[in-house]
Amino acid sequence: MKGKTAKESLTINTEVVLPNDTNHIGNLFGGKLLQWMDITSAIAAGRHSGRVVVTASINHVSFDNPIKQNSVVTLEAKVSRAFTSSMEVHIDVFVEDRITGHKTKCNEAIFTFVAIDQNGAPLPVPPLIPETEEEKKRYDGALRRRQLSLILGGRMKPDEATELKALFAKD
Repeated sequence: MKGKTAKESLTINTEVVLPNDTNHIGNLFGGKLLQWMDITSAIAAGRHSGRVVVTASINHVSFDNPIKQNSVVTLEAKVSRAFTSSMEVHIDVFVEDRITGHKTKCNEAIFTFVAIDQNGAPLPVPPLIPETEEEKKRYDGALRRRQLSLILGGRMKPDEATELKALFAKD
């Protein structure tokens, strides 16, 4: 199967934070942001795989800064690594200054999706070819995150996590 670059999966979604999207202090509900992240990252995973995808896990979410009502929010998602049938997708969230147009990163997340057939069985996905330094860093980190997730889920023994062991053990 021919590999694809991260930029081929790039998905950008822009939303405006409306009153119904906010909590009692005028900040965007975290659940609403998660919904936007899930949709945006699912499109990215679908673009990479060319398949129907389902969310397998949310590996990391960081709510670094609150997002106020009336903010323009831009979500940028792209596949950071592909495994056999799963793909890790990294999502960056920016708030745009309406006057200057300057975007400030305020949140990020990492989701995992699995490509499936009509019966829900996993399907193979193309490998990812990282190009930029950031893509290479995220690509390398994805294997460590996957190994940690498999260990915590009881599907991998710690001794088998070669990438994680390399962080802590000197040869």
